[in-house]
Amino acid sequence: MTTVTETLTNGSTSGSTLNTAKLNSNPYLAAREALERDGFVVLPASLFPTFDLPTLRSAAARLTASARSGSWPYIRTLPKQFPPWPSDPSNGIWGIQHLMHPSNPDAMTFAKSYFDGELAKYVACLIGCEEDELGMELYNMLVRPDKDFSLRWHRDDIPATASAADEERLLNAGHGGHAQWNLALFEDSSLVVVPGSHRRARTDTERNADPYEPVLPDQLVVKLKAGEVAFYNNNILHRGVYDPTKERMTLHGSMGSVRASKDRARNVLQHGVGEWVGQWDMSALDGDMAERARAMKEKLVKMGEESGDVGFYSKDE
Repeated sequence: MTTVTETLTNGSTSGSTLNTAKLNSNPYLAAREALERDGFVVLPASLFPTFDLPTLRSAAARLTASARSGSWPYIRTLPKQFPPWPSDPSNGIWGIQHLMHPSNPDAMTFAKSYFDGELAKYVACLIGCEEDELGMELYNMLVRPDKDFSLRWHRDDIPATASAADEERLLNAGHGGHAQWNLALFEDSSLVVVPGSHRRARTDTERNADPYEPVLPDQLVVKLKAGEVAFYNNNILHRGVYDPTKERMTLHGSMGSVRASKDRARNVLQHGVGEWVGQWDMSALDGDMAERARAMKEKLVKMGEESGDVGFYSKDE
């Protein structure tokens, strides 16, 4: 067996694995099987040879410095977990929004990783759609906060107040025609998941636990090496635990398909991407990537036009 997900729980290692023969014959389907089974899968950096990590790190460092200084207003500020976030970084930040915003001098550097052809192939397979059905969504970055910070246990699309019956109904409805991923520019062990929880309601232990409970039964810490990509179902039970002593610059993206629900439009547009995507200039992209970006951008613009004001789906307490 070839391990593609390196995970850690209570001192032991475990995780999603792909059969070597299957990896050689169809790594896309193998990744989809792992995602459907466990709710997450980590793909090695070798599958994405066009990712330029040194260039991405330099661009990420410049944007992070601008965000910490207050020059970049699109930030995720402590202690708030969900949007909208204040633009004042004085309490610290844990994320940076809108990597491809036209006012970012390094927007095209990030765009080349987002619209990467191999990444698009994996996304289309994981969603179960054709590549020409893919639409642009979000591209943000998760960074090291200046002090200890953690996110509560949550599912992105299902509130903690949902009953077991409601959880089952919503989970059985599927993942909404989208995929999301973390691309680590440095080693990252911030994402904590409960494997398989994307296919079931919470147990009594999970439901009654403190939202910031440090250890739940069967949880796994997803350990990423630089250049690795973790795809995960956004309705897996998960949280983030951030170490202020370790550098973190992890690109956090999502793509959807034309099959996505109206609820997905709200979850995307509440981040404000619709305010600038119509004016986004893709002239610096070439060939197939330029055409892919153009088509995906058009789908996001159309989503915004058809959805109107979606408001916020906030789960902060």
